[in-house]
Amino acid sequence: MPARVAASAESVPYSRIRELAERAMRLPGVLKLYFGESNVPTPDYIKQAAWEALQQGYTYYTENAGLPSLRAALARHYRRLHGVELDPEREIVITASGVQALNVAIRAVLDPGDEAIVLTPAWPNGAANVRLANGRPREVPHVLCGARYEVDFDALQAALTPRTRLLIYTSPSNPLGWVATVEDQARLLEFAREHELWLLADEVYERLYWRTDTLGDPAPSILRLANRDDAVIVVQSFSKSYSMTGWRVGWLVARADLARKAAQLNEFIVSHAPSFAQKAAETALERGEDELRAMLIRLKENRDFALSALRSMPGVRTPEPEGAFYLFPRIEGVEDSFGFCLRLLEETRVGLAPGVAFGAGGEGSVRLCFAADRGILEEALGRLERFLQRR
Repeated sequence: MPARVAASAESVPYSRIRELAERAMRLPGVLKLYFGESNVPTPDYIKQAAWEALQQGYTYYTENAGLPSLRAALARHYRRLHGVELDPEREIVITASGVQALNVAIRAVLDPGDEAIVLTPAWPNGAANVRLANGRPREVPHVLCGARYEVDFDALQAALTPRTRLLIYTSPSNPLGWVATVEDQARLLEFAREHELWLLADEVYERLYWRTDTLGDPAPSILRLANRDDAVIVVQSFSKSYSMTGWRVGWLVARADLARKAAQLNEFIVSHAPSFAQKAAETALERGEDELRAMLIRLKENRDFALSALRSMPGVRTPEPEGAFYLFPRIEGVEDSFGFCLRLLEETRVGLAPGVAFGAGGEGSVRLCFAADRGILEEALGRLERFLQRR
């Protein structure tokens, strides 16, 4: 019998977002709203910090858990934003991106055949990493109650099996824009405690929070409720808040035993995040508030504009996002969101992400990233409206 690709690898489906994006990359003049990133480059002060770090010799190996100075800066970050005290030596691990934090955390808690409940629609990398760990994801969709998505706790209970070890949720949500309230988090934490599950919160979009009087105030973190003994993991990244998607620096916060094992596993995956990029990330934390707030003002204006435009289109239902930089409109009559997005791309050169890419509950919707320049956003929404009128 010929050698075969591992079943765990074969079980990971090809990303429908990437599939559509690769088609778009072969076409001229596409308005790209399918990826989760701004077209604003990394701020100069961060690039300058990386250059200075290179000049200072930050080109060598670091600790698997990351530079102590960056972990200390993150501990100060949590104290300032959330009033949470963390031990930077024992509870914080630097990773080479948020997705790598997700990967190493899931590998640390799942044995082959174990199951993870994943609240969806969600960024598909959570479920994919469960499969890579020879686990089984069980998707539980959020339910749209009036104008807001909610957690279906009855469905969570029904999804439990004797092999369930992990519950994954994202807040603020990609793609929904849903943000877990303190009450939601308390119920999720109690559910995890009752059933002896690890609770993994993807909080990558925490600074992109719109239900606040002051832009820049973070979305509530599960760390505000969890104690030192709780089986809680928070996955984070510098990508979204600091326009550092290409730098690949993230982190996780976890109970000390999990953090210790995650740092050890780093050695066998990437060793550590690039040393000079870690120094640049440290500067982002220390000096980035003014740039961050300027970005949030622009994003809030884009959000309000795009939400109004979509809600004016017949047959389009668009819940108001509470966080992140996505809109997830449901389009009447669309049963094949990938086919819809492909036609839209080919006929109008507008690139949106198909809702089916985000798992259970996503079909019939599309995801639009409103972090693009306003001119791109206006033109894309105009083309979308004309496309819908021709259907």
